[in-house]
Amino acid sequence: MKYFIYARKSADNEERQVLSIESQLQELKDFAKRENLKIIDEFNESKTAKEPERKVFNLMLSRIEKENIEGILAWHPDRLARNSIDGGRIKYLIDIGKIRDLKFPTFHFDNTAYGKFMLLH
Repeated sequence: MKYFIYARKSADNEERQVLSIESQLQELKDFAKRENLKIIDEFNESKTAKEPERKVFNLMLSRIEKENIEGILAWHPDRLARNSIDGGRIKYLIDIGKIRDLKFPTFHFDNTAYGKFMLLH
């Protein structure tokens, strides 16, 4: 299975950030190595996920739609989406089989109806 790494940090409130992008990337690379995950590319951006239209996020999902990339590795589900449009897009790509797996060092995802429900709530 091939994965993309996605790291995001909000630009709106620096002091509330849990991990810098660099720290997220290091933890994700370490996790990928431990789990023997094949990383194809990495994406990172400094932008809130409360609203849609993140350029890097959209580029990553567009590549997933076109290429044979089956998974995303992120620090936590809220790094992927904190709005219903982006969350819905992730869930839709899971539903149609473009995304088969999501991995997080801080959260366990099951590709089931309940797992999708819990993913971005």
